[in-house]
Amino acid sequence: MRRNHLIAAAGICLALIVYATLARLAGRPALMGHSEAYWIVVIERFSAYGLLGFLLAFLLPGRLVLACSLVLAVAMGLEVLQALTPDRDPGFLDVLQKAAGGTFGVILAQTILAFLPRPPA
Repeated sequence: MRRNHLIAAAGICLALIVYATLARLAGRPALMGHSEAYWIVVIERFSAYGLLGFLLAFLLPGRLVLACSLVLAVAMGLEVLQALTPDRDPGFLDVLQKAAGGTFGVILAQTILAFLPRPPA
C-alpha cells in the first residue's frame, strides 16, 4: 500500500512539473505573482525537482544512479519540449537548477533510507 501512495505522489508531482513547465506563461502557476524575483523562481524549480527526486529515491531504494538519471532526463526532456511552446524559452541554467534540486532530493532520501531499519528477510 505504501508503494502505491509513493507512485501516486510521484505521478502527481511529475504532472504538476510538466504543467508548470509547458503551460503558457500567462497560465503558469506562480508563487508570488508573475512579477516575482528570479531567486523565487530558482527556489521553485529546485524544490519541485527536489521533491520529485526524493519520491523517486524512495521508489527506487539503493538505485542512486537510476533515480538521478530519471530526474535529469525529465529536466532535460521538458526543457527541450519547452522550446516548442511559443512564449517560453528553454535555458541550460534552468536544467542545471532542476538537476541540482533533483539530485539533492535523491541524496537526501537515500541518506534517510540508510538510517531506517530494514525489515527482516
